[in-house]
Amino acid sequence: MSASTVTPSGPEAGSLARPDTTKVKRAATSSFLGSMLEYYDFYIYASAAALIFPTVFFPDSGHAALLSLATFGVAYVARPLGAVVLGHFGDRVGRKKIMLLTLILMGAATFLIGCIPSADSIGVLAPILLVLMRIAQGISAAGEQSGASSLTLEHAPEGRRAFFCSWTLNGTQAGFILASLVFLPIAALPDDILYTWGWRIPFWGSLIVLVAAYIMRLKLEEPEEFTEQQESKTVAKLPVADLLRTHSANLIRVICCAFIAVVSTIFSVFGLAFATTEEVGIPKSTMLWVAIAANAVALLSQPAWAMLSDRIGRRPLFIGGALGSAVFIYVYFGAIASGNVPLIFLAAIGLMSVFYAAPNAIWPSFYSEMFNTKVRYSGIAIGTQVGFALAGFAPAIGNALMGGDKTHWMPVAILTSVACVICAISAFTAKETFRTPLKELGNPI
Repeated sequence: MSASTVTPSGPEAGSLARPDTTKVKRAATSSFLGSMLEYYDFYIYASAAALIFPTVFFPDSGHAALLSLATFGVAYVARPLGAVVLGHFGDRVGRKKIMLLTLILMGAATFLIGCIPSADSIGVLAPILLVLMRIAQGISAAGEQSGASSLTLEHAPEGRRAFFCSWTLNGTQAGFILASLVFLPIAALPDDILYTWGWRIPFWGSLIVLVAAYIMRLKLEEPEEFTEQQESKTVAKLPVADLLRTHSANLIRVICCAFIAVVSTIFSVFGLAFATTEEVGIPKSTMLWVAIAANAVALLSQPAWAMLSDRIGRRPLFIGGALGSAVFIYVYFGAIASGNVPLIFLAAIGLMSVFYAAPNAIWPSFYSEMFNTKVRYSGIAIGTQVGFALAGFAPAIGNALMGGDKTHWMPVAILTSVACVICAISAFTAKETFRTPLKELGNPI
């Protein structure tokens, strides 16, 4: 038997053959739960902004729907600021501490939204308080996924980084499903209950998920790659400055790639509002089930896409998914306009569970691999949140593009497809990194 074929034996054999994945599994689980909380909170707000808040907070406005959707977008204005601050401290003091902070901030803001009196009770102060809490949600969201992606990637074994990182975004889908399931009975309540205290229940219920995620997150350990930098005192003093100096091209790439999130907000917020207008007339419960079905299938497809990207690379799947989304958005809106419910379900699954699921599953690893450990948290946070700003206001922009014709969906589809094409072009210019060792990522620039 040649030396090259010797099989390790003894107590060390298992560790050589199968690396211990306990830490990365714990990181992935924590990322899943944290992301689920963040996006349960985010999506109950999205559902409420589309269905409830125009009546509760803007009852006397002639543009109640537009103003309500604009409050959804406000969080995305706060996200870049949150990204700079949280990214700085995430790269300076550690991923775990900032990830605990983001959980508390999101949970507290969501609970307090459920406590805000209506505009009929306190007048203009009600929407002001709503906007302030929404800003707090935005700051929190800016640091959650970037921290989770960084920490999971830095714990993950070579050749499986995309798979483990994909659970961060699976948490997003789980949060969406949970939010939609919670809103199903809420939306069916009589108006006198729904618009007084009924809509508040999902916001108060977020505390349950917060406690579970916080307990899990306390058990996390900082990645070895980061602790080595702390011990050697090579942690960046000003990560943002280092980021702009050494990784500016990749930062711009991530910003443009992050436009893919327009698909998600158009689907979840604008699509819901559009389908349930009097002109289209699809029941609220039907569209909530559409969202549940699409995201449930994505829970299976996203890890599958991620595993495939660990084998063949990030770029082809990311680009293919973005271009597929650019085309399939027309199918989805066409299905809604037709009023054909089975077709709406199929189109939603095709859009969100097949095409959008590919870049959505891959981006946590794809973006993370563009930066080295010194600036990874800042790079992902700033890049994604600047790019997500367009996604945040896309529902309001879409509503404005429709003008007075509530069935005129074509401009919204064009907006979405243009964002997807820009995303695909940007990804095409990126370096393929799925086989690059962790210590070499982002080096040289």
